[in-house]
Amino acid sequence: MQKNIFNTKNYWRNIDKQILSCFLVLFVLGVFISFSSTSFLADERLNKSYYFFFQKHLVYACASFLVMIFISTLSTNVINKSLIPIFIFFLLLLLLVPFFGTEVKGAKRWLNLYIFRFQPIEFVKPFFILIVAQVISTSKVKSLNFSHIISFLFLSLITLLLLIQPDVGQTILLIASWSSLIFVSGFSIIFLILIFLILIVLFFLLLYVAPERFSYIISRITSFMDPEKSGWSQSQKAIEAIKQGGFKGQGMGEGILKDSVPEAHTDYIIAVISEEFGSVISILIIMIFLFIAFRIIKKVINFSNNYYKLALCGLTSLIIFQTFIHIGVNANLLPSTGMTLPFLSYGGSSLLSTGIIAGIILNYTSLTEKN
Repeated sequence: MQKNIFNTKNYWRNIDKQILSCFLVLFVLGVFISFSSTSFLADERLNKSYYFFFQKHLVYACASFLVMIFISTLSTNVINKSLIPIFIFFLLLLLLVPFFGTEVKGAKRWLNLYIFRFQPIEFVKPFFILIVAQVISTSKVKSLNFSHIISFLFLSLITLLLLIQPDVGQTILLIASWSSLIFVSGFSIIFLILIFLILIVLFFLLLYVAPERFSYIISRITSFMDPEKSGWSQSQKAIEAIKQGGFKGQGMGEGILKDSVPEAHTDYIIAVISEEFGSVISILIIMIFLFIAFRIIKKVINFSNNYYKLALCGLTSLIIFQTFIHIGVNANLLPSTGMTLPFLSYGGSSLLSTGIIAGIILNYTSLTEKN
């Protein structure tokens, strides 16, 4: 039984050690940076233990790492057969958010299970990508355009649920990742343009129909387009912190961004890193993410199985798009989205979701039979 569920034979020989090492480095960096970025918040603002958030981040990071290792050791067939029920389970939880979700700062994005609070969309994301990869690559769907339409219907459902919360940042991330899958699989340019036109029209229609619910989006776009009129925004504070950090940084714990921006340990963690440890460390982190993407693409080129190609490309896109959306907001190149940085930002749901993505990537890239 164990032999069918786990694939531990030749595990160490087949696993991509360079990708695994990069994931491990990012987890360790996340724990180290959490100690620096959350201690002041816990002690001065929330009157909690100095190590309150650091200890929670450490627990989530360890749990996420164990999830990654566990998934990477599973039989690939077990993962593939479990995708649909797991996706349906988390999708149902996402459906419950508008009715039973916990509201924080005007948005219902979390389900409170009393023991812990989590964000269902974080767990929907990786399985959505894998389901879309299955739909596009399956031989049961003869027409590629028809499979694209089916995948678009899945995207539309999840997008609608996200906009109800509202969560535009995750919506943009999912649309971007889905588009990368469509691009890799082969697409009609007219089809893709039509889809984007429909999405744009629907977005502005929602702004017109329910302006009070999406007023924060308008205010963020206005703040981004005209920062002088909107005052000293969080993104401006972040870019100023990056400038203050320079190449070598101000030193661990010496940054002031975490004192002036409430969500610095989640939404602006790369700016905190740049301010305290210097741009050299931020560039190193970006290079690690890019190297992971390079290694995965190098593996994908040799794959003959379309599903694994699409799945790995989609999961890579999910990580890379999220990383650069986060960096874009921190560098004041994009409006604020509330996007975390994979592996490094504080947040249990985000870390566990990242562990799932990393585990599936390690599992699929360790395959020796690509047919």
